[in-house]
Amino acid sequence: MASATGALQCLLPGIEVVRLREPTPNCTRAGDTVPIVTSDPLDLRAHAPLLDAYLRFAESSPTPFTIPGHKQRTDLLGDVIRGDIPLYGGLDTMKVTHATLASAEQRAADLWGADWLRFSVGGSTHGNQALALAVCAPGDEVIVGRTLHRSLLLGMVLADLIPVWVHPAIDESTGLPLGYEAFAIANALATHSNARAVFLGDPSYVGTFADIASIADATHTRDIPLIIDAAWGAHFGFHSALPPHALAAGADAMVTSAHKMLPAYSAAALVMARTQRFDAARLESSFEATHTTSPPGSILASIDAVRALLQLHGEELLTTTLDLVANARERLRAVDGLIVLGEHVQPTQLTVCVAGAGVNGNDIERGLIAAGLPIEYADRDTLAPMITIADTEQTVDRLISTMIDLIDAHRGEPRSAQAAVSWSVRPEQVTSPREAFFAPHTNVSTTESIGRVSAELIAPYPPGVPVLAPGERITAEIVDALREAQAQGTRIAYAADPTLEHLRVLA
Repeated sequence: MASATGALQCLLPGIEVVRLREPTPNCTRAGDTVPIVTSDPLDLRAHAPLLDAYLRFAESSPTPFTIPGHKQRTDLLGDVIRGDIPLYGGLDTMKVTHATLASAEQRAADLWGADWLRFSVGGSTHGNQALALAVCAPGDEVIVGRTLHRSLLLGMVLADLIPVWVHPAIDESTGLPLGYEAFAIANALATHSNARAVFLGDPSYVGTFADIASIADATHTRDIPLIIDAAWGAHFGFHSALPPHALAAGADAMVTSAHKMLPAYSAAALVMARTQRFDAARLESSFEATHTTSPPGSILASIDAVRALLQLHGEELLTTTLDLVANARERLRAVDGLIVLGEHVQPTQLTVCVAGAGVNGNDIERGLIAAGLPIEYADRDTLAPMITIADTEQTVDRLISTMIDLIDAHRGEPRSAQAAVSWSVRPEQVTSPREAFFAPHTNVSTTESIGRVSAELIAPYPPGVPVLAPGERITAEIVDALREAQAQGTRIAYAADPTLEHLRVLA
């Protein structure tokens, strides 16, 4: 079980890989490797009902007559299906007689202090869209931070919400967004008295973060909910050196990814709320309306395991991560021309401005990929590799040594950092996102599109922050900034024409 074994070994170092001498009843072949739990030094299984159910299914080698249709046969597709165990008919019966998922979710709710909490296999994307559907009525205004992920904007399309944009301050030395200020939220609420909720992303993609407690106070003066996309902050609140998580700081709901800073499977997320300002039944309906009815048990089990990992060993693991990042920052600060963010970013984030060294961050990224060290984010002026609790002194040392060598090899004339268009765009909203999404549209040359209204969402990726969205005016400045980012090596995502020769506009 190659892929499943690797993931399980990260969570349970006591798993040993053994080679079978005979085939098993579910068509595993002689010579295949399977994980066998021989010990559990982190003591997760006893505290994680979904993880325990996952491992029991794998150990029992059943012959299922349920979906998924591969029936655990690796002779058809190979190892790609190994470890794919469903929730229904796998981690629990088809009739959910053991309530395994409900038990795991209740443990997570207790840990985060939530009244309502669900595990999502659709990532924070699903969580953002579910919360957008849960909180307002069609046509309501909501205060939204413009550094939002595209998923929240499309959630506003689904829910027919009208965004009132707020913008973070931009750090002049690095061109990066800072955390949102409470006064900016208060001002937006004062000028839009009918707004029904506040949606913010925190921490940001590059690790900057806000005083959520102050923003919650400003929001609650209007008795409306504060909803935080904390996709990058699942570890917040589990170490004294880190900020509290959003619910602990006073937010009413948050979504967070378990596969970013934490070692869960891809697309693993948690959606949670305190229901004083929510209808709990509508929360549940909104979650189910946008979630799959065939959730993979592997993802769910990994979320449960991550929760147990944080609860039992979070402080210890995060101490190691904090030390690794602190050492990496110190080494990079010694490199001439680099700015390594510290004061404005959360302590496990490594964000580096390379403009002063005269290098293009996209060139450094290509060199890192060639060295087998792909990183999370790079644009012309910025590098942001992710260091997580799965990293070691050896992995981080190799990353930082290679980065330094590449920067020295590409060094050029120092320049000032420029804010990427993802952080600096100031859109003009002409129609609601939903109206524009469903309106008749046409494709025109990019030159002809100036002054027209966009019918599509366009975002440099990463970070996936929309630069153009349905219903917004296309300007020459936006077009020029997108073309410049593309020329510098940034991927422009979601555009109908990825060459940017044509744009989709309202007819």
